Amino acid sequence: MNKGVAVSLASIGVAQLLKVPIKKRETGVWDWRLIASSGGMPSSHSAGVSSLATYIALKKGISSTDFALASIFGIIVMYDAQGIRRQTGEITIKVNTLDEEIEKLAGLPNKGFHDLAEERLKEMLGHQPEEVIGGAILGVAMGALGYFLEKH
Repeated sequence: MNKGVAVSLASIGVAQLLKVPIKKRETGVWDWRLIASSGGMPSSHSAGVSSLATYIALKKGISSTDFALASIFGIIVMYDAQGIRRQTGEITIKVNTLDEEIEKLAGLPNKGFHDLAEERLKEMLGHQPEEVIGGAILGVAMGALGYFLEKH
């Protein structure tokens, strides 16, 4: 397998695994579903792209076209993760509570119907800026580790 791909996939995996103990520290609850979820600390998207860019920078140099491609790709992915995807998640929260809000505005009593009525849309899609930065730091460390563990 391509070493850059392996380092990037390993970074994504480590980021996903780290979400569980970080959330446990915050909430006191072990939630193993976070391993397969998007959003949260650290951003696995950021970890993946920053580890790839770091590995390429160390392997081929920062003046290489490969590094330029990985860097621009990474910037776009990280911007999207904390911008557009986060905004989509915030809109989804509003959509999930829309029926309840309409009933409240109409003066109807809350009978809990909407709690069980439908499956809610997934709200945690994107990242807060600190989650993107955390993922990027993890990715840089993983990319450097992957490079330095490689036999030259």
